Amino acid sequence: MVKAPKSALLGVLLPLSVLLLAFASLSFGAGGVGWQDSLHWLLGASGDAHVDLVLGELRLPRLLKALALGAALGAAGVLLQTVTRNPLAETGLLGVNSGAALGVALGIAWFAGQSPGAQIGWALGGASLGSLLVLLLARAGGGQSSPLRLVLAGLALTATCHSLTAWLALVSTANLDRYRFWLLGSLAHPHAGLLWPGLVLIGVGLTAAMALVRPLSALALGDDLARALGQRPAPARVGAVAVVALLTGTSVALAGPIPFLGLIAPYCARTLAGVTIASQLPYSILLGSALMLSADLSSRLLLAPFEAPVSAVLAGIGAPLLIWMVNRDATLALMPAGSER
Repeated sequence: MVKAPKSALLGVLLPLSVLLLAFASLSFGAGGVGWQDSLHWLLGASGDAHVDLVLGELRLPRLLKALALGAALGAAGVLLQTVTRNPLAETGLLGVNSGAALGVALGIAWFAGQSPGAQIGWALGGASLGSLLVLLLARAGGGQSSPLRLVLAGLALTATCHSLTAWLALVSTANLDRYRFWLLGSLAHPHAGLLWPGLVLIGVGLTAAMALVRPLSALALGDDLARALGQRPAPARVGAVAVVALLTGTSVALAGPIPFLGLIAPYCARTLAGVTIASQLPYSILLGSALMLSADLSSRLLLAPFEAPVSAVLAGIGAPLLIWMVNRDATLALMPAGSER
């Protein structure tokens, strides 16, 4: 009886927090434009060319990226954890991020003048291949895909992809030089033409993720019960992995590999909303956006006037959380949907 008021309160506080962080992201940073200028600009009362340039051309695209990427990686984390029944499953840990980054690096190295659409295509191909490889590696030798085995396979694939990406950066210096900061994971991406196609694809991915809530909720009860409820486990799993590849590949194309967000946001959502995917997914989407905005603000302000990669900020939070989860035996399977703690 207490959960309904709590859920209602969180349902108000989380969107409000995202809005406040979005305004802060628009208001603070290099360029000499403060919150008063941002407020006037939003109200259409600015009329200053410098303010229009800083806010409209620099900070607003960055704000939209942070919102979209946070939501995408938060949703991808929930889907991965539900399909694998592993609370440690995350796109960075399982090699999906690094596979997408390797795909983009290959595209840049081979086709230096590729279009934004081609870059997204390379990222999606790399993310899809990474997802399939880590699942196959985890089941190699006919063994069961245990949580620990899945994470180890993901770490092996991540290390391999990182090595190949670093090698490409060395041998294709002229092509990859302007992407070096992006390869570290940053919202300061040089290619503005990627933004709107990327936002559309993330919107499609989030819509597909919401459509998968019902079949994945049934899948959490076990394959037999899912079939009894009229759901088909195999297509549900394939659909979830495809959506994860779409969300992750697009995110990597926009901002490079961003680690740990797909671990932090679902963990916080599970703590606040419970273990059912129907409650986790919307919370994780909002929390992912809030975390990405916070990390981006921190990356701009902590070393001002310089900038730290946003991935470094998130790693500072996610790495200790991962260690803590492992120490708490978090590699146990997730509880079935609808069960109580």
